[in-house]
Amino acid sequence: MKIHGRGRQAGFTLIETMIAIVVLGVGILGLAAMLADGIAYMDLSQDDYIAQQKAAEAVESIFTARDIGQATWNTICNVSSAVCSSGVFINGAEPMCDPGPDGIVDTADDYNGTACNIAADAIIVPGSTGAVNVNAGGGTRLALSNFTRTVLITNALDTSGNIIANLRQISVTVTYTNGRFKNRSYTLSAYISNFS
Repeated sequence: MKIHGRGRQAGFTLIETMIAIVVLGVGILGLAAMLADGIAYMDLSQDDYIAQQKAAEAVESIFTARDIGQATWNTICNVSSAVCSSGVFINGAEPMCDPGPDGIVDTADDYNGTACNIAADAIIVPGSTGAVNVNAGGGTRLALSNFTRTVLITNALDTSGNIIANLRQISVTVTYTNGRFKNRSYTLSAYISNFS
């Protein structure tokens, strides 16, 4: 009678199983890190959009003030700049405030020292009913306290470096922080002429 010996059994050894678990764990941790980065960038995209819109709002308020005659060519420049003698736009980065009585953003009547005269600029977040009217109890005013805006108005230059009469360049830079993303900024440049 012939006794058969134990044949080799098929299956995984303990070492192979542990290596597979380590490889799978590294892959899952990589996916979790990508998910965390994706969520951070998604949150950042909202602030990017707000920065773009607030820069456009500043440029539009300057054009509107010129078009309705609220600001003259001699006032469309920064305070104490060499561009013109009666500038109304604040120099340097300032917290974003609601416009003062003149309706133009980043002018002296918007600020009381370093504080806002009216209120800090804000966005309105819809309430639980979907309404956005804060006065009717429908929305929440979310202050943009992590944003600053700089309006810089300079003479426009031709290709030879000569000043172009009746043309200026407006550069609006909105700077903000968001979590681990420090000092991000968005700059919008436009040209404004003396003629509307």
